[in-house]
Amino acid sequence: MWRVGVYDQIKKAFQDVVAPEINDLRGELRRLDQKIDGVNATFGAKLDGLNATVGAKIEGLDNKIDGVNATLGQKIDGVGASLGSKIDAADTRVTSFRTEMLSMKGELLAEIRRLDTRIDSVDVRIGGMEVRSDRLDARIDGLDRHLQIAIDIRERLAALEARRPS
Repeated sequence: MWRVGVYDQIKKAFQDVVAPEINDLRGELRRLDQKIDGVNATFGAKLDGLNATVGAKIEGLDNKIDGVNATLGQKIDGVGASLGSKIDAADTRVTSFRTEMLSMKGELLAEIRRLDTRIDSVDVRIGGMEVRSDRLDARIDGLDRHLQIAIDIRERLAALEARRPS
């Protein structure tokens, strides 16, 4: 029985000391649960507000990006069209230049052929002049011999006349 008495005493002490503390702790836990629920509700509301604000800002940025994208697309298309027309104009000018160069090449070739023909005719004339020059040289040599002979004859006549008695 003595054991039952100790058990009862511990039970009584436990009920007198620990049980009220446990009840106080349960009350504190309820108050803490209520505070946590309040903080959770406040935090949830703030988080929802922040989510809505960030979502609105992201949507605004998406709209701005779409606008900038559209504007840049238009500008790039404009630059592409302008560049394309400039390339086409340059291509046309190059083609025109090439045609003009081919025409000038034809003119130059015709002029070269004409000059070749004239040079050939001048060569023929020079050849003819060389033949005439050779003939002239021969005639001059012949005249030179005749002149030598005439001078010799004159000198002989002069010598004969000088010997002749007057």
